[in-house]
Amino acid sequence: MKMPPLRLPKSNLLRALVSLVAMAGAFALLYWRGPSLSGIGDAFASVQWEWVVFAIALNLLSVIFRALAWRAVIRQAMEPPHPGNVLVFSAFSVGLFANAVLPGRIGELARVAVLTRRSPSRNGTWALLVGTVFAHRVFDIVPSLLLIGYVLATADIPDWALTSLIAVVSVGSLLFLLAFLSARRHHRSVLEEAGTLKRVVTMARYGLGVMHEPLPAIGAILFQCLGWLCQLFAVYTAMKGFDIHVPMPAAGLVLVLMNVATIFPLWPGNVGLTQAAIALPLVSYGVPYAKGFAFGIGLQAIEASVGVGVGLFFLGREGLSFAMLRRMPEVTEAQFPAASGNGKPPEVEPAPERPRIPR
Repeated sequence: MKMPPLRLPKSNLLRALVSLVAMAGAFALLYWRGPSLSGIGDAFASVQWEWVVFAIALNLLSVIFRALAWRAVIRQAMEPPHPGNVLVFSAFSVGLFANAVLPGRIGELARVAVLTRRSPSRNGTWALLVGTVFAHRVFDIVPSLLLIGYVLATADIPDWALTSLIAVVSVGSLLFLLAFLSARRHHRSVLEEAGTLKRVVTMARYGLGVMHEPLPAIGAILFQCLGWLCQLFAVYTAMKGFDIHVPMPAAGLVLVLMNVATIFPLWPGNVGLTQAAIALPLVSYGVPYAKGFAFGIGLQAIEASVGVGVGLFFLGREGLSFAMLRRMPEVTEAQFPAASGNGKPPEVEPAPERPRIPR
C-alpha cells in the first residue's frame, strides 16, 4: 500500500548520506545472503516475453484508471473550469516518472506543477491541488485494505510478513478514518495550530472535499480499485512470463509486500530491498529464491517502464526538463490566512514562485 513517505531532514547532504548508508547496507546484505548471479541469469534466459508485454499493457491501464480517480477528486476540490482528462493524465504520468527516478515523493509535487502552469491563474490553486494529491492517496487505502484482506484470508503468509500487514492495516484504517472525519469538520483543529503542519492539514482538507459528495467519492474509489485490480493481474501475468506457476493469492501477496517495501523511499525504487520482499514469500510456494529475486527485478522493471516511458513522453510534451523536477517547492511553503467558518476553503495565497516553470 502506498502511503505518505518518511520525511527526511531538509539538508540535501544529510539526505544523501542517509540514502547512501541505507543503500550500502542493503547491497552488503544482498552480497552476503543474496541469490546467485547464475540463478538470476537462468531465470531471465527462460522469460516468455509475450506475457511481459501483456503485463506492461495492464500496468498502463492501471495508470489510466488511477489518473481518472485523481480527476474525480480534482473536480470536487476546484471550481470550474476543470482540467481535462488528457491534462490530468499528463500530470499524473510526469509524477510517476519523477517518483521512479528521484528519491522521496517528488512526483507528487511534479503533478501539481504541471496542472498549475496549465490552469487559469487563480488564488490558491497550488494549495488546492496539493490537497487533491493527498486525497488521492487516501483513496488508495480502500483497495489496498481490500487486497490485504484477500491475502490474509487466502495466501500462505510468512510470520514476518503477517506482522507487517497487520501494522499496515491498522495504520491505513486509522488514516482513512481521520481523513473521513476531517473532510466534514470545518472549524480549526488542534493540529492546525501546530506551526507548518497547519498548512499541510489545511491543504489536505481542501483536497478531501470529494468526501462531501458520496457519488463522486464512490467513483474515485471505484477507479482506484480498478487500477489496483489491473496491477494484480499484471503481477500474475508477469509470473507466467517468468515461468512461475502459483495461485492468484500469491500474486496478491507479492503486490502487497512490494508496496510495503516502497513506503519509505530511501533511494529510487528501493532496488534490492523490493526484490527481497518479493522473493522471500514466494519461497513458501516452492519458487527458488534466485528465481523469485529475478522476477522481482523484472516486475519492478515492468512497472518502471510504464512510469518512465509514458512519463518521459509527457515530460517532453509539457516542455519540462529533469532539472526542473529536482527543484520542486516544499509542501509546507504555501501560505494560509485564518480559516473561514462557512464550510468552504478560504482564499489562500498561491505557492511561492520557486520554481517558476515556463509555459
